[in-house]
Amino acid sequence: MSNWKEDATKGADDIMTIQSGPGGGRLDPGLAAIMGERRQLINLAYRLLGSLADAEDVVQETYARWYAMSRQQQDAIESPGAWLTKVASRICLNVLSSARARRETYVGEWIPEPLPEPTEWISGRSDGVTVDPADRVTLDESVNMAFLVVLESMTPAERVAFILHDVFRYSFTEVAEIVGRTPAACRQLASSARRRIRAAQAPATPAARQARLIRDFKQAWEAKDIDALIGLLDPDATVIADSGGLASAVLHPIEGAEQIARSLVNLAGRLRDLTILERTVNGQPGLIAQQDGVTVTVYAFEIAGDRVKHIWGVRNPGKLRSWAVSPER
Repeated sequence: MSNWKEDATKGADDIMTIQSGPGGGRLDPGLAAIMGERRQLINLAYRLLGSLADAEDVVQETYARWYAMSRQQQDAIESPGAWLTKVASRICLNVLSSARARRETYVGEWIPEPLPEPTEWISGRSDGVTVDPADRVTLDESVNMAFLVVLESMTPAERVAFILHDVFRYSFTEVAEIVGRTPAACRQLASSARRRIRAAQAPATPAARQARLIRDFKQAWEAKDIDALIGLLDPDATVIADSGGLASAVLHPIEGAEQIARSLVNLAGRLRDLTILERTVNGQPGLIAQQDGVTVTVYAFEIAGDRVKHIWGVRNPGKLRSWAVSPER
């Protein structure tokens, strides 16, 4: 297993220089160090929650709790970064515990929020707020869509223990302080989560082969070639769409290569102004659908061998704000 902690935290030096005051002077080193933890916290919270919007809220709440303390209380904390991580993780644990109830009322299927590669990240949000470079999640194997979907099947404690230990390399003693269980119990939680990951993951397919397969899939879809699509799909493939009731989409999974192929061709026939583009989705080859230059759907794929095993189509506009409008290529 790769060292995801290094992958997830690299690039923190890209955070914009923090300045204040009429002269644009730098803030004190202590405050700069605290704000420098933001990238780490966003990366952690996104992996724990599968939602960038929720991750941003968690990080905002974490900093609010830090600044609610007196300067004397802050100075008494030996490792502010560790304190911020602990608080953010505990907030995420609470969010995960309540998310199950909230998702019972969600219209249709719930899919984690898809992310573009950093070079395509839209610098503005629909609400007019500028996206801080620190809000960009580092893409690696711990954020591919198939991985995040498996995380959704875990209990909140399993997910937190696994992400903190296996992805961010925190010791089980540190994890225990956050989860509120013994180190031995946290070890068991992470082990259980690991078994889920191993059972669900398809054998790795080289990135170049994935890209070729997705390109062939795109061409077959655009040509409305049902036979070609069936040949690219695993016989037991599934498609899951997420609209949240805010866009038209099937509410239940579509299963089987032939049914999926026919559904895709019907969709292409109904939406003649749809433009399909190749994009990186959560670090892997994927597709986006645009209408009038606006991204309306993001498609993530899981490939097993030389066939498409799973397709996740995200249409909920609230989960597409990082995509907004992106140039064709």
